[in-house]
This record gives sequence, structure tokens and C-alpha cells, in this order.
Amino acid sequence: STMPKSIILLSWLTSSVFAIDNGLGLKPPMGWRSWNLYGANVNQDLIQGIMDGMVSKSRSVDGVPTSLCDLGYCDVGLDDNWQECGNYGADNFTYHDEDGSPVVNYDVFPDFKAMTDYAHSLGLTSGWYGNNCICDDHCGSGRIHSEKDEYTKCYEADVSALFDYGFDGIKLDNCGRQRDLQLWSDLINATGKAMMIENCHWGLTVPHREEDSDEIWCPWNFYRTSQDVRARYRSVIKNLETTVPFSTLGLSFPGCWAYPDMLEVGCLHGPGGDNDPGLSPEETRSHFGGWCIVSSPLTLSHDVNNQTTMDAIWDVIANPEAIAINQAYVGHSGGPFQKSGLLIPITSSNAQDDEDELGVEAFLSGAYQYFYKPLTLDSNGQASSMAVLLLNQDTNAQNLMFEFSNLPNIAPSSNDQGYKVRDVWAREDIGYFQTEFTTTSEIAG
Repeated sequence: STMPKSIILLSWLTSSVFAIDNGLGLKPPMGWRSWNLYGANVNQDLIQGIMDGMVSKSRSVDGVPTSLCDLGYCDVGLDDNWQECGNYGADNFTYHDEDGSPVVNYDVFPDFKAMTDYAHSLGLTSGWYGNNCICDDHCGSGRIHSEKDEYTKCYEADVSALFDYGFDGIKLDNCGRQRDLQLWSDLINATGKAMMIENCHWGLTVPHREEDSDEIWCPWNFYRTSQDVRARYRSVIKNLETTVPFSTLGLSFPGCWAYPDMLEVGCLHGPGGDNDPGLSPEETRSHFGGWCIVSSPLTLSHDVNNQTTMDAIWDVIANPEAIAINQAYVGHSGGPFQKSGLLIPITSSNAQDDEDELGVEAFLSGAYQYFYKPLTLDSNGQASSMAVLLLNQDTNAQNLMFEFSNLPNIAPSSNDQGYKVRDVWAREDIGYFQTEFTTTSEIAG
């Protein structure tokens, strides 16, 4: 099986940190964006239909009619392909006019303001997207951070449109020339409206501690640690592991979360084509559990109105205990504590053949690895409860075992019976264990 066989113990506290001061993203953001399934095939009717699906109470949790938004997934974001790409003005901008204003394709998005108003009427927020036309736009210097970008007019006009259209946040891609995230942040904050800022620079622009200071530079609410994820297990594990250096350094925290990209649960044959074969049920749980235990933002991308898909993944994405693990934070965002020394190529159960998996993009990782995340602390600053994720990454069954003493900063057991262990996926207690816990995983995941 995949995720926590366990909720046990531990934790430590990071030093003082300073994120963007917009009051957002204090817990890992949750919502939906279009790219992982729909790619370029988006329009206003589709997005508004997704909004309807996010608030539908056609399914239940513990017998109570529950929507995705009830669970916390309350943002619906557009991910590219709203622009009318062309050549504009003397500088031949790709989707900005000569004044720097963004040029919208009104055939597919006739009224952004009506779309965001519709989201707000449903109790949702609405996200926009900046920087593309297939990486061709050059209205910007391309600098990551500068005193004065030579093309500030495009930043300024984009932020003005972001505000006027009524969006509540924006995903800022690394594809294009407007890459100064400090400038974006300053201009967005100057509007007076708090807006969620996603840094989608593929792990190339990341937080860092300022020289001779404890302050951390992080002018966004969450940031990509990786390249795009694909709907195959190899990609999922590869992206998950990109969060590890940031949790180790204390660089993933409220208002500045490390993010290995959107969720691929329920997505197959998306924009990646053959690279998106989809995930098995076990791989789906591993994927969601991995994102939960490292405090990643949880961004769905599947068709929320496809009832067959929703049937297959509802018990995973609507598991309130898994979501609570994701949303908890007591000083450490979650990371690995044990890994097999046997490196193997990570394969995907739905891939067409082994040769594809073992080709130039093959990814090696441990035959198993375990993650932990402290959930609560006792009066001594030790963890009084903790989530543990056990991943069998081999194609063969194996016993997964860890000793409680290997969990960092573990608090002593509070009773003679030992540590109480709970299965988060089954949502039931397993029992008490004194020194170690072992389970058998029959399948990878």
C-alpha cells in the first residue's frame, strides 16, 4: 500500500522566516488548474463548468454531502492559452499591444470579468496565468530580478488587467520574458488586493536566505521545485524528491510552500500524450500521499464532472485525514527519514513497455523510501503525533519496516502499550507497537 500506515510522532522548529506579506497561503493552497488534462484546449465555458463541479455536493464524506470546495479545493485557475498570439506594435510583442496591455482571445474567453464574478458567486476564487504564447513573448528583459526591467509597461499593464478582471491570484511561468518575480510581487501588492502568487519557474527561481540576515527572500506564496509533472509514476517520484532540499533547509513554510507541480490524479492522455499514460490506483494514492506529507499545495487538474473519474479517485482526494496531514504545520514541512540503499529504475504500471521506462529519461530511486511529517508538538517541543508515508517503489512485494527511534525528535511513548498507529487510507486504528512497525506491500506504491 502507499501512504501512511501510520500517524506517529516528532518535529523540530525552523528559525524565523519572512514570506510575502499578503496574508495568503498560510496553509498549502488547494484548488484546480487546467493544464495537466486540458493543455491548450480551454475556453470560458469549460472553466465555468469546472467551477460548477467544484461546488457540487453530489458525493459524500462520512455520509454528509460534500463538495470539493467543502474539502478546501476552492480555487479554479486558468493555465495558459487565453492570449490572442500575434505581432503587435513596433516591437512586435506576441500578446501585448504597443502600450503593454495583454491581448485576450475573445473567441475562447469572451468575458473574464463575468467568469471571475461567476467564481465569486459560487464561493470560489479564480486564478489567472502569465507569460507564454509558446515561450515566444519578449515584452521583458528576461532577468530574474533587477532594479528596473526595461519593459515594466507590460508588467504594469498585466497587473492592472489582473486586478480589473477580478482575478484572485496568478501563476507566473518561466516561459517568456517577464521573469522578474520581485517586480511582479511589488506591483501586485501595490494594487491593495491580496492575490495568491505562484512561482512556476521550474525550480530555477527559489527562496534563499539573504546574506548576513536570517530573512528569506520569497516574494510569492508557493514555488515550483521541479519541471512539469507527467501522469506516470516515474515522474511523480522524481518531482516529489525535488522538495527534499527545501524542507531540509527550512525553505518550505507558511506563505512560501515548496511545490512539485500539480496533481495528476485522474489525468491521463493529457498534453504529454504518450508521456501521460495515467496512474494505477496504488500510484494515485502514493502521488496524493506524497504531496500531502511534504505540505505541497494540492492542485487538481482532472475533469471534475466526469463521474467515472470521480468514482475512481474520490476516496483519495476527499480523504479528510490525508488533507489534514497536508494542512498541518508545526515547524517542519515534511521530508524523508529512511531510504533503501538499493537504487532501481522507477517504472510506471500503465506505461506501454519497459524499454520506454528504461530509456534516456529513466529515473533511479530507492527500492523503498519513507517520509515523515510532525503534526502536533508536546510541551517539550517533541512531536506528539506524526504522519509517516511508506513507499514501496519496487515492482516486487516487500516488507516495509521502520523503528520509531529513527524518527527525528520523537517523543517518548505516553503509555506502556507503545505507539498508537492508524491507517490513514482505511481511516482505522491498527493497534499499538513498542519499538517498530512493519507492513507488507504487495505492489509498488
